[in-house]
Amino acid sequence: MKAWLLKEPVDLSSDNQPLISGELPDPEAGPDEVVVKISVCGVCHTELDEIEGRIQCPSYPVVPGHQVVGRVVAAGQDVRALRPDDRVGIGWFYSSCGICHHCRSGFENLCPDFKATGMDVNGGYAAYIKVPATSAFTVPDVFTDSEAAPLLCAGAIGFRSLRLADIRNGDVLGLTGFGASGHLVLKLVRHRFPDSPVFVFARSEKERSFALSLGAKWAGDTDDQAPQLCRAIIDTTPVWKPVVKALKQLEPGGRLVINAIRKEAADQDILLQLNYPEHLWMEKEIKSVANVARDDIGGFLKVAAEIPIKPEIQEYPFKEANRVLMELKKGLIKGAKVLMVR
Repeated sequence: MKAWLLKEPVDLSSDNQPLISGELPDPEAGPDEVVVKISVCGVCHTELDEIEGRIQCPSYPVVPGHQVVGRVVAAGQDVRALRPDDRVGIGWFYSSCGICHHCRSGFENLCPDFKATGMDVNGGYAAYIKVPATSAFTVPDVFTDSEAAPLLCAGAIGFRSLRLADIRNGDVLGLTGFGASGHLVLKLVRHRFPDSPVFVFARSEKERSFALSLGAKWAGDTDDQAPQLCRAIIDTTPVWKPVVKALKQLEPGGRLVINAIRKEAADQDILLQLNYPEHLWMEKEIKSVANVARDDIGGFLKVAAEIPIKPEIQEYPFKEANRVLMELKKGLIKGAKVLMVR
């Protein structure tokens, strides 16, 4: 099968082409697995973390991609819930041990044996993918393949982040950065918490204008002071500056939720500016988001279909995977980017 391969970490500062086009054997389903013929795969900032080495993949080469939509072409003998030709979506969650206390309490995202699609195993920048059947989710008919892809990670992780933010209707929510996940959180908040103003902090004027067009109450630069303090802020950026700045925007008892699997080191010196009375006192708190659980993916697909929430998408031919990644690296973002694999 055709696939894009990451053979080793790559420095993207010089417009390098990080992925190599290659051929791999078609996967075969084990007893509890399905093989999916991929239609589309969303492009996520986590791919940049893998490519640039902030996330170390267990082995190379690896096929990136974890926002996968396609149709089942083969199912193992023990699979009961899925059949050939079922349309399914596959997200970051690939598997966990199933027996530790995290798994047994519904926090399989914290399992020490957590495995991620496109990092620990081959992902969706390919013609086919093999996954445990329990990690493939039926895609509601209301979505096209391209619309469904960003919901599987950007949407699911945003869904988890909003739950961790623990706001009530009327509370002010802040968003730092406004890419694929942020714009889906804004759509969800407008439906679930109609009286909650959303303030967006983004360095790009285009991102700020985009946020306002989708219903944000206010949008400003990371350094700007919002009209009022926020009950919670969700940070979706890959850098440290927005974290420090966001803490100043929280009301007493407020919570900052950091939705990023890794932070880049380029601006980490700003952490030296962290001042306890100014940034953390008055019972402010910081909570990170670690991976997603099955309930985040399945739950968000259901909620998004009921509302419905449809992402703003940009589609690209499969052959342009490297170009899309470089656009993401340069911050050329409006909504979510999707590779057309088929």
